[in-house]
Amino acid sequence: MAGNSIGSVLVLTTFGESHGCCVGGVLDGYPAGIEIDYNHLQTELSRRRPGQSGLVSPRDEKDSVEFLSGIYQNRTLGSPIAFIIKNKDSRSAEYDNLKNLYRPSHSDYTYEKKYGTRDERGGGRSSARETAARVVAGALAKQFLKKHNIKINAFVKSIGEIEANKPYYELSLENTEKSPVRCPDNETSKKMVQYLEKLIEEGDSTGGVIECVVKGVKPGLGEPVYDKLHSALGKAMLSINAVKGFEYGSGFTGAKMKGSEHNDPFVLENDRIKTSTNNSGGIQGGISNGMDIYFRVAFKPTPTIRKEQTTIDNTGSSTKFSAKGRHDPCVVPRAVPIVEGMAAMVIMDHYLKKKSSDVNKVNV
Repeated sequence: MAGNSIGSVLVLTTFGESHGCCVGGVLDGYPAGIEIDYNHLQTELSRRRPGQSGLVSPRDEKDSVEFLSGIYQNRTLGSPIAFIIKNKDSRSAEYDNLKNLYRPSHSDYTYEKKYGTRDERGGGRSSARETAARVVAGALAKQFLKKHNIKINAFVKSIGEIEANKPYYELSLENTEKSPVRCPDNETSKKMVQYLEKLIEEGDSTGGVIECVVKGVKPGLGEPVYDKLHSALGKAMLSINAVKGFEYGSGFTGAKMKGSEHNDPFVLENDRIKTSTNNSGGIQGGISNGMDIYFRVAFKPTPTIRKEQTTIDNTGSSTKFSAKGRHDPCVVPRAVPIVEGMAAMVIMDHYLKKKSSDVNKVNV
């Protein structure tokens, strides 16, 4: 199976299945000498873990990371950082009735056609359980970026039709973790909670949108033509389970605007070149321009629901089924640290790439 790695200078390779003994990863290209904050790592994993509230999957995984290499006396060695997160609360028997079925909107059919086999236990490799490894790598990237005054904050913009309509700079993002659905707008958060509670009773699910803001990135990150910063972010976000869309800056709204409305005029402010607006989302020509980088990621509804559904089995026979197992009515709240982590890895990867290219930079 190919496609288990992401990055250029900073490369993450993940492994493991949802109901196997563990999931894990190898992070290569991480610089030496960085002191690791293990409490921060665990906090990030706890933000993603199931069982954290009555609004998410009750699967009780503690998600404690064990490092196998690349760190000595709390500092990185510059060698590959290998780590595992053991699966403690898998209940494979809950998937026995799905062994021969192709679940709607899952990867059962496509995996079986491509590989000739599949792991029906929680989706195996296609499960969102894999993203725990991304959060570990993302947390390490965040710790590196923090030393360079780069900060990443994501939050839930919408769940179903319920949306926080204010732009991110009018929201108090420090309130994100105070909300059970990670929406920093208190009134919108309450409506989201009520909606999810209703869906849980109905045995149904919904999707939503996460918005992410990256502050402190200086001009110059990004590699045209085929490795633009926004294309790298798009690839990273679209690789996350259940993601159906990515837009940055004005996104699709910009397609409805006139050039005179959409253009970002340059201004000089405190001896720093900025733009008076930021429809570009902090990226122009595929390269960061020093303004805030912001983007939105759309997630589909959780496909595994308790409502009865119709599908076919591997003999082609039509059948009805109701999923058992433990699943989120909406994956969006737990996906916030995943989006942040993937963004951190992309920004760090391009930071290291720029640092390398600056050695050969021509002075003009």
